[in-house]
Amino acid sequence: MKKNILYTFASVLLLLLAWNCNSTKNAISISEQEKSAFKQTKGDTITISSDKIEYEIIIIEPGFNFWLQSTARPENYYTQTYMENRNQIYVTEWNRRVLQPMVYNSNLYELQIDYQPNIDYGYEVNYKLYNYFLFFQRKYNQRLGPFVPRI
Repeated sequence: MKKNILYTFASVLLLLLAWNCNSTKNAISISEQEKSAFKQTKGDTITISSDKIEYEIIIIEPGFNFWLQSTARPENYYTQTYMENRNQIYVTEWNRRVLQPMVYNSNLYELQIDYQPNIDYGYEVNYKLYNYFLFFQRKYNQRLGPFVPRI
């Protein structure tokens, strides 16, 4: 009886090890076009704003505008609700990292983002913010949520 339990435990352990070692399915594949966006050094500025609620985010990140135009999914690909849900997760993790500069690179996580889930920022703000988080995670090999940042 003890031998059967030992064999069962060993089998389960081997199965878990084999499953965990299969990390290639979570790997992010980056196209040559996307790599060229990441290599850009000229700073471009993107302003994300909403006239309705007087909200503005300014992103100064080399290559983001090029990446947004060339690689990101087009507007209306995602629903606003989908992006709001993801943005809330990303902003929460981002702000947590800003508050821990000894743990996370303070050059990457400089300022907190004030994103309130009860405010309707509109489609454009959510679209650009969501895509910035995708760009950021892919360029700097970071993970701000439980999912792989895919295009």
